[in-house]
Amino acid sequence: MSGSEITIQAADGGEFMGYLSTPESGRGPGVIVIQEIFGVNDVMRGISDSFADAGYMALCPDLFWRQEPGIILSDQSEEEWARAFELFNGFDLDKGVSDLEATISALRGVEGCSEKVGAVGFCLGGRLAYLTATRTDIDAAVGYYGVMLTEHLNETIKAPLVLHMATDDEYCPKDQQEEIKAGLAGNDRVTIYTYDGQDHAFARAGGEHFDQASADAARERTLDHFRLHLG
Repeated sequence: MSGSEITIQAADGGEFMGYLSTPESGRGPGVIVIQEIFGVNDVMRGISDSFADAGYMALCPDLFWRQEPGIILSDQSEEEWARAFELFNGFDLDKGVSDLEATISALRGVEGCSEKVGAVGFCLGGRLAYLTATRTDIDAAVGYYGVMLTEHLNETIKAPLVLHMATDDEYCPKDQQEEIKAGLAGNDRVTIYTYDGQDHAFARAGGEHFDQASADAARERTLDHFRLHLG
């Protein structure tokens, strides 16, 4: 496994960075790792590396590049949280999906990547992972504690989708969780896993709400999903 930065061409001009992590074999299905609100930081790079360790070509794009390229923040200071929310509030969702389409295309073009590509996202990335399943040609998607999903329940889900939902998520209250479950009930393309007593970002290593057991369970379910649909 090794990681390096590559350049991705945006559909409307310009270019942005993506962190590409490659398995030791040099080949495998692709996984787009979609960032939280802290940019392509050590946590996101570590997650990408972990998917490479599992045999996937993992690519994490810099989705804040339109506001400021190369954002790297942590969750360890009030100043960084303030900047992260500023970037979140300034994020153009439609252009973000367009950049993910460009990322999917770029990954499919990387030597050694099979045609099958999945997406996994966290927080803001969880919302975007959901949108890859409705608005792109992704082959499978996984969203961890996605935010604002109630705004997209009317969109047609085209790819197999797993949602990891924390019952005590401060950014997705219980009434929204019930709305999401009701809105997706009976959809055979969607599987929702709930993590009782867990808060937002339970899988963020080093974070305030990190829970090893829940993170491990979610990872195994994610890998099972990708094995089934990506090969």
